[in-house]
Amino acid sequence: RITDERTMEIVEMVLSGNVNKSIVNAVNKQGGKGVGLSGKDANLIKCEQEDPDLGFVGEIKKVNPEVIRNFIESDFIPIIAPIGSGDDGQSFNINGDTAAGALAASLNADRLLLLTDVEGVKSKEGSLVPQLNSDEARRLMDLEVITGGMIPKVNTALDAIENGVRASVIIDGRVNHACLLELFTDHGIGTLFKGGETSKKYSNKLMQLRVLLQFIAIIVLVGFAYFFKN
Repeated sequence: RITDERTMEIVEMVLSGNVNKSIVNAVNKQGGKGVGLSGKDANLIKCEQEDPDLGFVGEIKKVNPEVIRNFIESDFIPIIAPIGSGDDGQSFNINGDTAAGALAASLNADRLLLLTDVEGVKSKEGSLVPQLNSDEARRLMDLEVITGGMIPKVNTALDAIENGVRASVIIDGRVNHACLLELFTDHGIGTLFKGGETSKKYSNKLMQLRVLLQFIAIIVLVGFAYFFKN
C-alpha cells in the first residue's frame, strides 16, 4: 500500500469522509447512535512511519481506548476510519484490519469480528476451517494454505488474542445476520481463533450467558423502578 502525499490526502478524504459518514448514516437509520471518527480524533491512534519506501503508511504505536469507552458508556456507536496520526500531526494510512485488532485489544474486547467476502479460512481441499489456534494458523501460513489477502486478517486475529481479546473470528459479511449467527448460535459461522483450549461451542455459550445476564439485570432494574414508583 504505497501512499504518497497526494494519495494520503485522498485516502483521508474518502475514508474519514464519504465512507465513514455513509456507515454512520446506515447505523442511524436503523435506530443506532452512530458517531464518525478517525484515528486522529483525540489522538485515538498514534502511528509512526512503517517504511519510508511505502510513504505515509503507518505502524500503530499507541491506542487511547478511553476515547472509545466514553462514547460506548454514553450509548454511542463509534465508527472509526483507519487513519492515524504521528507526533507532528501527519496523517498515516493504516490497514483497516490492523486498526480494528489494535482497538479491540486496547479495550480487552470479548470478541473481534472481522467481516470479509469469503466464508473464512479454507483448508487445502477448499473446505471451511471452523477453528484454529495460533500454532495451527501459523502452520497453514507456512504451508501457503493461507495466502494473499487472508494473511493480514489472520495475523490481526492472532495479534488480537495474544493482546487481550478472548477470541477472534473471520466471517463472511455477505451472509444475512452474519454477526448474530456467529454470536448467538452454537456452531457460529466462519473461522474462530482462540488462544487457549476454549472450544467454539463453549465460547458461544459464554457469550449467550453474558447477554442473558445483562437482560435479566435490565428486567430487575425495571422491576425495582416500577415497585418504588408505586
